[in-house]
Amino acid sequence: MSEIKVNKISPRTACGTTTLGDSGDTFTIPAGVSITNQGTASGFGSTGEVSWVTTKKTTGFTVTSGEGYFCDTSSGGFTVTLPAGTAGNSFAVADYTNTFQTGNLVITPNGSQKIGGVNASVTLNTEGQSAYFVYVDDTEGWKNVIDSTSNLTGGTFIGATGGNAIVTCGNFKTHIFTGPGTFCVASISSSAPLNKVDYLVVAGGGGGGGADNEVKGGGGGAGGVRFFSTAPGNNSPLNNSGASPNTEITVTASAFPITVGAAGSGAPSSPPANNQSGTAGGTSTFSTVTSAGGGIGGSYQVAAGSGGSGGGAGTWASSPYQNAGSGNNPPVAPVQGFNGGVGNQYSSAPSFGVESGGGGGGAGAVGTTAPVPADGSQTPGGAGSYIADSFVGPTAPSYGTPGPVSSARYFGGGGGGGQQGTASPGGAGGGGTSGNSTNSPAPAPTAAGQAATINTGGGGGGAGAVPAGTNMPGGGGGSGIVIIRYKFQ
Repeated sequence: MSEIKVNKISPRTACGTTTLGDSGDTFTIPAGVSITNQGTASGFGSTGEVSWVTTKKTTGFTVTSGEGYFCDTSSGGFTVTLPAGTAGNSFAVADYTNTFQTGNLVITPNGSQKIGGVNASVTLNTEGQSAYFVYVDDTEGWKNVIDSTSNLTGGTFIGATGGNAIVTCGNFKTHIFTGPGTFCVASISSSAPLNKVDYLVVAGGGGGGGADNEVKGGGGGAGGVRFFSTAPGNNSPLNNSGASPNTEITVTASAFPITVGAAGSGAPSSPPANNQSGTAGGTSTFSTVTSAGGGIGGSYQVAAGSGGSGGGAGTWASSPYQNAGSGNNPPVAPVQGFNGGVGNQYSSAPSFGVESGGGGGGAGAVGTTAPVPADGSQTPGGAGSYIADSFVGPTAPSYGTPGPVSSARYFGGGGGGGQQGTASPGGAGGGGTSGNSTNSPAPAPTAAGQAATINTGGGGGGAGAVPAGTNMPGGGGGSGIVIIRYKFQ
């Protein structure tokens, strides 16, 4: 046995080859010895591992074999280009921000080489996805040997019960309360951000005003609508995310009582209908968030009510009955609803009797004010506001109503103001259509205000005009709804 101690071993000739041992020999590397490769190593086979680059990638790049990459697609998807592969080459990618589902990562092969036997790009489009590829041969090319869709974050997720329906969509659960109940949180995450929940809290809509003789009723105001979501694609004009003060809700393992506002009743038909009021919508609550019920529609001697959205004023009214109800009462940011519209007071020839009650305010717009002089123009209720379909999920029952924005559901439409001619429509989001009629020869069967859609918080429609001695009721408001959404896996 002998030992050679030198600082460098080189071949005898420049750029020559040095051979260590003969076939069958064994060289042992003792424990604690490190070998650093600063050149190209070949013939050692694959270790089955990659070295991860810890600087995240945010734009397109070309892979280096043997490396793994954390890819951030939160600002948009991008393309990863592969090098020419040889047998044993490997690389890996991972979803850095859990946004592959919205910002896709595209992997493109080199030239005519293949991925999984096909010369075509592949797309990673699953939240939290990671993938490991090995180049096998020219037939299969790069083969995906590990594909993980796990999204482990160092803690568990929320576990909860309660609601009239529970909908699962992707990694989210949505609890839907169409009536009072309890949102029971049995477990929470050790990661604080995962304990934040999204919500939609809609109060009950106010009842529409009644009609007697030439008097028309104002439309009921919609219930207040409050919304919070940080999830991509769930934006809404009423999104509270980023508002000051921010009313996000972080849950604990406890029970949260849920109040769903009842529908306000329309003004009754018992005489005299022009000075009998309906009722305001009920409030809806979840934790620290309260949405106010919609205000009542006014009439001749009934003042329009204020609330989440204000009721529309009736006709032939004098102060204080000519004023529309105020919305966003009490005030919150973003606003939960808007003012009602004013009815006209024109009562002389040639337009005698064709006045219009004001439209009820909606969660997204003010109710329509009737023109003066009166011409019988429609006075629609104010439009409600909307949330994306994805907030509830495509498999959920159809809550809310369609509206101008596609792939969205509207809540909190104001009731239409009472009419002589063509009925006034309620605002998008379940607002009730108004009554309409003519004085002669008889009132139309639609002279009564129409009810709002249930579980939308819409305001009831105001009653149309009727002959002397005849009374017509206002339409009832729509009940509210509470929806809670969170990540469960």
